[in-house]
Amino acid sequence: MWSLFQLLDDDCVLGILDVGASLIHAPPYAKLVAANRARLVGFEPDPVECEKLNLHFGGAHRFYPFFIGDGNEATYHQTNWVATGSLYEPDTPLLEKFANLAEVVTPEAQIRVATTRLDDIADLGDIDFFKIDVQGSELNIFRNARSVLEQTLVIQTEVSFVEMYKDLPLFSDVDSFLRANGFRYHRIDGFGTRPFRSPPAPVLMGKRQQQLWSDAIYVKDWMRLDRLPPAKLRKYAAIVHDLFDSYDLAQAVLVEHDRQTGQRLADR
Repeated sequence: MWSLFQLLDDDCVLGILDVGASLIHAPPYAKLVAANRARLVGFEPDPVECEKLNLHFGGAHRFYPFFIGDGNEATYHQTNWVATGSLYEPDTPLLEKFANLAEVVTPEAQIRVATTRLDDIADLGDIDFFKIDVQGSELNIFRNARSVLEQTLVIQTEVSFVEMYKDLPLFSDVDSFLRANGFRYHRIDGFGTRPFRSPPAPVLMGKRQQQLWSDAIYVKDWMRLDRLPPAKLRKYAAIVHDLFDSYDLAQAVLVEHDRQTGQRLADR
């Protein structure tokens, strides 16, 4: 795929924040790291997974084994799969309604942990892209990261449509907060689905299933692009173009960039 970075200066490097980072799935920004167009800082509380991240990315990129939250102590609900552990308690009766779900969110232990507010971390640097996947704690983290959100251009956040964990904030809660803080919903990026478990009838895999969670993409308000400086507009356009194939939005952002600078990146 053609990269918008081919039009940008070599010193255009994105600041990327990844909360709930892991190598279970390839991160969306992997190709930007490979092209030396990103500087990563991330948090993965599992020490083994965190060490894997530091070994995998190395260099100037850094990952820390912190629980990110509101700065208070919390209870971590450890499960049988590291990807489903959460600061929220699994709702096992609900999970058991679906095939192949409770089996990977089986409670194993409750551990008291300290959490750290993102706004209390001094050396994050300038953040352009914020990826977060923390099994329900996204909203609490956003509420304690207002300074980070002010500089962030694009957010990829996991959102839930069903309370798989007890008292879990849902998509509507996250959406309301982000819209009130200068972002606009852009799109949903895939769905996590499961069929209802209906013994003794066979599970109808591949048929229409309950949508449970997804990744949602939020972008800085495109009605207020004039409030962003040219350097941020170039990064905004590059993120949505290269990571999410949103060529039309990238074009709209570059039009504002060119209005401010007199350049012709949008035409090019």
